[in-house]
Amino acid sequence: MKHKQQFFVEGNIGVGKSTFLRVVQDSLDCQMVFEPHEKWQDINGAGNLLHHFYEDTKRWAYTFQSYAFITRVMEQDTRALNNPNAVQVVERSVFSDRYCFAQLATEAGNMNKLEWQIYQHWFDWLIGAHMDKPAGFIYLRTSPETCLTRLKKRARSEETGVSLEYLTSLHQKHEDWLIHGKSISDKISDVPVLVLDCDIDFEHSLIRQTELIRQITDTFGPVLQRAPAAFPSFSPQVALQL
Repeated sequence: MKHKQQFFVEGNIGVGKSTFLRVVQDSLDCQMVFEPHEKWQDINGAGNLLHHFYEDTKRWAYTFQSYAFITRVMEQDTRALNNPNAVQVVERSVFSDRYCFAQLATEAGNMNKLEWQIYQHWFDWLIGAHMDKPAGFIYLRTSPETCLTRLKKRARSEETGVSLEYLTSLHQKHEDWLIHGKSISDKISDVPVLVLDCDIDFEHSLIRQTELIRQITDTFGPVLQRAPAAFPSFSPQVALQL
């Protein structure tokens, strides 16, 4: 299924994407699509793929990246069936899978050359023939150190072994893709990217949340509209600037 208006929220592990989507959900008239973690954690009783991936990355990297792609698209399509005219705001995309996680797994030797070639072949075919161009990317730009702090705070059992070194490498992959546009597909080379500085806590600051939402609507205009009574009155004199 194709869905013509999709905005993808990107960022490192622990940046606060799910929290950000809940802020957007309360503020803008659009459909939220969260990462399908539960599909990764329990595959019909056969096991927790996310746990296996972190425990033995070299063995499970290709399997996880393939399944992550499939389940992301499934989740987007399922949500679209409920409201086919809605604009979707999606937590991560298959593009971050490709340009950040799978690329890094290959460079680290956790996906071998054959697996990487297979991955690229089906990825390029699927996004070329079966996916619409994204309407935009929203990059929650945060330092690896901040991500590690937030990751420890949420304390997912599968993520206990995630290191600062790994988060730093992922941060650089996001920068290469979303800031510098290195080696990306022509399909997304001209897709607009809104960069939001999220090192400052936004989960507990209504002012910060309001400013982030304003940045989104200012950038993407009428496509992403405010929901009725999204926020209380806002005083620009006390706004925190990006």
